[in-house]
Amino acid sequence: MHERHISVALITGWQPSALGDGLLDIDLSYGLWPQVPTWGRPVWTRWITDPPTTRNLWAAYPARERGLWLDIVRQRGCRHLARTPDRPPGGVYDLDGRHITDVPDLYCALGEAINGPGGYFGGDLNALADCLSGNFGATTPFTLNWHHSSVAHHHLSHRLSPEGEPYNFIEEVLSVLREGRVEVVLK
Repeated sequence: MHERHISVALITGWQPSALGDGLLDIDLSYGLWPQVPTWGRPVWTRWITDPPTTRNLWAAYPARERGLWLDIVRQRGCRHLARTPDRPPGGVYDLDGRHITDVPDLYCALGEAINGPGGYFGGDLNALADCLSGNFGATTPFTLNWHHSSVAHHHLSHRLSPEGEPYNFIEEVLSVLREGRVEVVLK
């Protein structure tokens, strides 16, 4: 589901887990790297026990958990989509913009618009441009109907670059989409 490396030198102990019957907590001299933070376990549990089959499940989580959701989507999507043929050009996709209040939200919603619940279609501007070049679910040119686009415009138009310069993030996204031969219809 997501890349995690386990490096074990020695199992130092074990006990029944407080998380449920049939589970064990194992003490290792080395463990998962990087570790899943405690605050991120609800997101991981959601993906492990019941991967998303409906859209916008990520929207119910707080901001940093939505970022973790996007990380899982990115890792899973990059492996899965490389084996799946793109849909033909000329498609029409609907982006549900009701919950886009930060950058991870945008990419979670965009991924779901193109590739369904839990779908991936970029995690930053460079990755978005890569997705538009193929092998990520859709072939350009296509049309993207961005519903409730005013929500993202309100939250993401006025940003500061790492250098402290103001810029309009939504205009940057729209520019990448247009350069990639996507007709964006703001609704």
